Amino acid sequence: MSAPSHNKDLEEGLAFSPSFDPAGLVTCVATDAATGEVLMVAHMNAEALRKTIETGDAWYYSRSRKALWRKGETSGHTQRVVEMRMDCDQDAVWIKVQQTGAACHTGRHSCFYRAVRGEDGSVKLAFVDAERAFDPAEVYRQTPA
Repeated sequence: MSAPSHNKDLEEGLAFSPSFDPAGLVTCVATDAATGEVLMVAHMNAEALRKTIETGDAWYYSRSRKALWRKGETSGHTQRVVEMRMDCDQDAVWIKVQQTGAACHTGRHSCFYRAVRGEDGSVKLAFVDAERAFDPAEVYRQTPA
């Protein structure tokens, strides 16, 4: 049984046709263009995707704050997009970036700084590559209104 023609067009065609979830988002994986290291996973809405393509800076949509944000606008730790790819059904984005500073809001280079370990029948996390590049309490200090 063959797949419907629209899937073939989506999977094999050249039309840019992002498939947003019911909340209007696509998942975005950001990796370091030089090393291939996974830096972070975030979400983009249509505006964030458009701004990323237009400016070459990584823009995301915060589900918790319900707001658009440019990576580094507060911290100065920016992401310049080197290449953007879409997955086969265009519901996920992969951006290869030049990372300036740290990618994670915890002050670490990558958001993936803990490894999953199975020990004595339980599952725990262990810190790996967890050195902080900056103090988040200083960088994200709220200024009084």
